[in-house]
Amino acid sequence: GRTRSAAAKRFKVTPTGKVMRRHAGRSHLLTKKSSRRKRRMAGEVPLSSSDARRALRMLSGQR
Repeated sequence: GRTRSAAAKRFKVTPTGKVMRRHAGRSHLLTKKSSRRKRRMAGEVPLSSSDARRALRMLSGQR
């Protein structure tokens, strides 16, 4: 089938096979958030294993 484009925009698969996601809440209304909070939302984090399986199934058009 086709790749779910919604999933393709949100998740990246690393060479080792982990599915990475961004933190929520980092796009707007940033002035009221503390610098520490914004810093902690900066990187990407791996999906939990059950979510990763679902994400990979939605990305299966590519992989």
